[in-house]
Amino acid sequence: MKYRSGYKYQLAEAYVIDTDITPPYDISTEYIDLYADGRLVIRNGYAWDGPSGPTVDTKNFMTPSLVHDALYQLMRQGHLSGVWRYFIDKLLIDMCKERKMCGVRRWWVNLGVRWFAGFAAKEENAKKVIEVV
Repeated sequence: MKYRSGYKYQLAEAYVIDTDITPPYDISTEYIDLYADGRLVIRNGYAWDGPSGPTVDTKNFMTPSLVHDALYQLMRQGHLSGVWRYFIDKLLIDMCKERKMCGVRRWWVNLGVRWFAGFAAKEENAKKVIEVV
């Protein structure tokens, strides 16, 4: 058996959002599609770890964390250039604001991703496949 650990949540239905993240070509992976026009499709079954850092998994943070994690995964996999990191982080903060997250918490989230999330975009930090017999 093979598996990956470290996930807390799994989508029960696809999530679709239009973004300003516009790669030069369509990207398609097992669970994530990002089209050149910015449309992001995260398919049913996608797993993510929810909001990271010293924070609480609140309703106004779940969808932004889903989108952020999926886009960072595309960077880790080499599908998106690291130049998109600033725009992905901005999208996270914009989504939190749309969901009425208070300004102080948004500031804290922004500070956290700008200072500490860079490692999560690097290929060597992809979730490892664990094999058991």
